[in-house]
Amino acid sequence: MVPDSFRTDESHSMWVGGVRIADLAEQYGTPLYVMDEASMRSRIESYVSLLSDVRVNAQVFYAGKAFLCSAMAQWLRQWPVGLDVVSAGELYTALSSGFDPESIAFHGNIKTADEIRYAIQAGVRYIVVDSLAELQMVEELAGKSDRRVPILLRLTPGIDAHTHAFIRTGQFDSKFGFAMADGISDQAVTLALASPHLDLMGFHAHVGSQILETEPFVANAETLLEYAQVWHRKSGWWPQVLDIGGGFGVRYNAEDDPPPLRPMFERIAQKFEAMTPPGCSVPQLAIEPGRSIVGEAGVTVYRVGAIKTVPGGKCFISVDGGMGDNIRPALYQAKYAAGLDGHGPDEARNVVTVAGRYCETGDVLLSEVTLPEAKAGDLLVTFVTGAYNYSMASNYNRVPRPAVVLVANGQSHVWVQRESWQDLVRLDRLMHSPS
Repeated sequence: MVPDSFRTDESHSMWVGGVRIADLAEQYGTPLYVMDEASMRSRIESYVSLLSDVRVNAQVFYAGKAFLCSAMAQWLRQWPVGLDVVSAGELYTALSSGFDPESIAFHGNIKTADEIRYAIQAGVRYIVVDSLAELQMVEELAGKSDRRVPILLRLTPGIDAHTHAFIRTGQFDSKFGFAMADGISDQAVTLALASPHLDLMGFHAHVGSQILETEPFVANAETLLEYAQVWHRKSGWWPQVLDIGGGFGVRYNAEDDPPPLRPMFERIAQKFEAMTPPGCSVPQLAIEPGRSIVGEAGVTVYRVGAIKTVPGGKCFISVDGGMGDNIRPALYQAKYAAGLDGHGPDEARNVVTVAGRYCETGDVLLSEVTLPEAKAGDLLVTFVTGAYNYSMASNYNRVPRPAVVLVANGQSHVWVQRESWQDLVRLDRLMHSPS
């Protein structure tokens, strides 16, 4: 629930990566995203080590949508991991940082012709196709480029992962992929196998995010294998890759209890071996962790601006950030843990609501949480904000987005510079009167 390197000293000051939170706030301002390198390193090395121990060929693709910037793409190059991107912008970020295109999977439930053309020209490992219209577009553009383009088909297997409805993706009525019902996925496979310009390498299915159990992942793998067996019996085709997606949960609060992943991957590896037809190679197992690598590595630092008690006794602590830098509480009621820098565990505590600065009643970061008594100028730190906070940040109310700082071994490094007021108008154009 806190970064691996997190500690407090005798004065109750918070430290991450060997750097005092108050010093980071003084140097870089607030709100501030802080990423702990030790936490990210530990988690990505754990995935690489874990998958090297299972008996099937496996590949980790870091899910860039969780958190991506140029420095992050560079940092990932230290390990034998791929990158999952969902837009041309993420693809451009990766390529401009020197990331190997043959280690990139290009996802997205709707891709423009320009994005598909860019991915083909870049030579990504494969494009994950999401609809019949997109399948036709990829085929046409592949033909024009005189290339045989590798693809996966994204399937929706009808698996209901027990998570929030907004981040559940495996059910048949999801906006993502080809439903494995009513012959929809069969039509896509038939077209892909018949195309001279497409190389159907396998299937992909993602059942949701922040999943705190293992059975949905095992069921997903088994469903993909069973479907591949159907097509092997029909046509002799067998997949090179089966991608079971990501969504591995993290510990946002004390009640969150992510299961150990080793037993799950061992079960999946056994199914890959047992369900592969004689004479066929066991498919590569691909996974796409994102949140589980960066989520717990991140904290966000805010400065308290005002404290007010409204009629009825409710107490609001207002901070200098909010839904512009963390939309998740407003979007799907995500809950976070928080602390006040410099306040000890023995201090008197109050039930408060932490409100953001944005002009929306729903701009609430933490609702009815217990914190020490705060005063204007205090630093409030929210934990487990490494995933989807920076990625989903906006300029609502024309507020500049925060900086992202990496901390490691007592040093801090800017990964994303804080936006300025000038940045907000950089692309604006003034109105000109007609002549």
